[in-house]
Amino acid sequence: MGARPVALLDGLHFGEPGWMFERAVAGIGHYGNCVGVPTVGGETVFDPSYADNCLVNAMCVGLLPTERVLKAQARGTGNVVLLYGATTGRDGIGGASVLASQELGEEDADKRPSVQIGDPFTGKKLIESSLELVERDLVISLQDCGAAGLASSLAEMAGGGGGIDVHLDRVPLREEEMEPWEIMISESQERMVAVVSPEQLDAVEEVCDRWELAHARIGEVTETAELRAYFDGDLVGAIPAAYLTDEAPRYDVPRQPRTPAEPAAAPQGPPTKDALLELLGSPNLRSRAWVFRRYDHLVGSRTVRRPGLDAAVLRLRPSCRGLAISLDGSGRIARLDPHTGGAMAVLEAARNVACAGGEPLAITDCLNFGNPEKPEIAWELAEAIEGMSAACEALEIPVVSGNVSLYNDTDGRSIHPTPVVGCVGLVADVRAVPGTWREGDAIYLAGEPELSFDGSEYQAAYGKLAGRPARLDLAREAELIGTLHTISPRCSFVHDVSEGGLAIALAEAVLAAGIGAELDLPDDALTLFGEGGGRAILASSEELPFPSIGSVGGSTLLGVPIDHLRRAWEEGVIT
Repeated sequence: MGARPVALLDGLHFGEPGWMFERAVAGIGHYGNCVGVPTVGGETVFDPSYADNCLVNAMCVGLLPTERVLKAQARGTGNVVLLYGATTGRDGIGGASVLASQELGEEDADKRPSVQIGDPFTGKKLIESSLELVERDLVISLQDCGAAGLASSLAEMAGGGGGIDVHLDRVPLREEEMEPWEIMISESQERMVAVVSPEQLDAVEEVCDRWELAHARIGEVTETAELRAYFDGDLVGAIPAAYLTDEAPRYDVPRQPRTPAEPAAAPQGPPTKDALLELLGSPNLRSRAWVFRRYDHLVGSRTVRRPGLDAAVLRLRPSCRGLAISLDGSGRIARLDPHTGGAMAVLEAARNVACAGGEPLAITDCLNFGNPEKPEIAWELAEAIEGMSAACEALEIPVVSGNVSLYNDTDGRSIHPTPVVGCVGLVADVRAVPGTWREGDAIYLAGEPELSFDGSEYQAAYGKLAGRPARLDLAREAELIGTLHTISPRCSFVHDVSEGGLAIALAEAVLAAGIGAELDLPDDALTLFGEGGGRAILASSEELPFPSIGSVGGSTLLGVPIDHLRRAWEEGVIT
């Protein structure tokens, strides 16, 4: 689209900590650090449902002047279709484009995805050269090569009434004797397709040469409304482009609603001090510092608020405005109630943005689900989308982009339905973004949602997944998010209460500041560890319009010394 990437976030869902997860983190760190785009946030979730189908979702945020937005549509009969970037090989064939439409079993080892060979340094050159082409107004449209490679990229560009003839024998290759169909669907990374007028072609090729990128004139724009492929002068394939885009087959799959479960019995956990330390040291709630410290989150010199709490904040230079960005998902909740899970993913992402002083502007999403040909999975998908839609309507924000990852099944086992939502918000002044709480601040609790153990971290630790999550009041959720965004500049600290409940959020506040808290809270497991709709902790020297639950000070939380909290959180050591 002509935008400069300024931030990356990742959503990682794995069966357990271990070498698979560590290699994914290493891959993200290596590519992101080399390509020069900061990785500033995300989430990590461990659950047995992802043991056979791990999820690695990535969100990228970019900046560009609105008057320079490019569309990926081929225009102008006779204009040249230019492929530039990395060369094309067999890597990626049978990857995303094949596995997106089938589930795996023990006998399907040959269907495991062919790995695309990524080169971050070529990726960096591709970014810079593409931005130069856009800034100099040298290209008419741009499109990247993703799943299904040239097949999908050219089909999308040829949609809308135009047409493209592509000559596959002109594509720069890294392997010999590739068949035309292999060239067409290879998912080799770091490749872009541009539509260029003949008058600008020499200037475009000069830019590619200077950046040492392979390039070739592989086709031309036509009036046929067809995507036609040639090899050595022979027509090897042709189809109306609309059949692959706007007029592609649409499926009305059967849906089978599940009978709503009854609320589950409350799990029987240990005393509050023990539960706090055990939960704080559990895989899903432990510190993620060892993960994000492997990422460069400062490259580009825009990062005002680093990873760790709620949303990251980037400065929009040269002004003092900024962007708050967050990424969240809700697999366990969506397993119990996909409508509530979809809504909660939107609300938590927006609430995190509001806690950092951002006014939520829009969301993007990745819908990770099992095989939609199974009626119960199709129902989960539809319900989650409806829940997300209801939350967005309550917040009055649009869904501007997204994608799906379906057929996440192995041997008949599906992942939890996992809608992952990214939210972007506008911060009026990055100098007023809340930090950590200060000695003597009053502590307030905003939000009074219905609470439940069902789907919570407390239930995962001391019971089994069952029941029905707490009901959401979308109007009150939207009101809370609006209030948090407005009031955050008056606070030293604002933090969303989410996984693990109020006690875990307070522990995170204590550990971020290194200062304890003196609290007036009941010693009640549901109050301290229950989960549900929106709540937030605020700390301020001013009086705020929320119930006060204590003050900042001391060296303990709920009777637990800070050093015990830190050992559990950072090392998993319970003392």
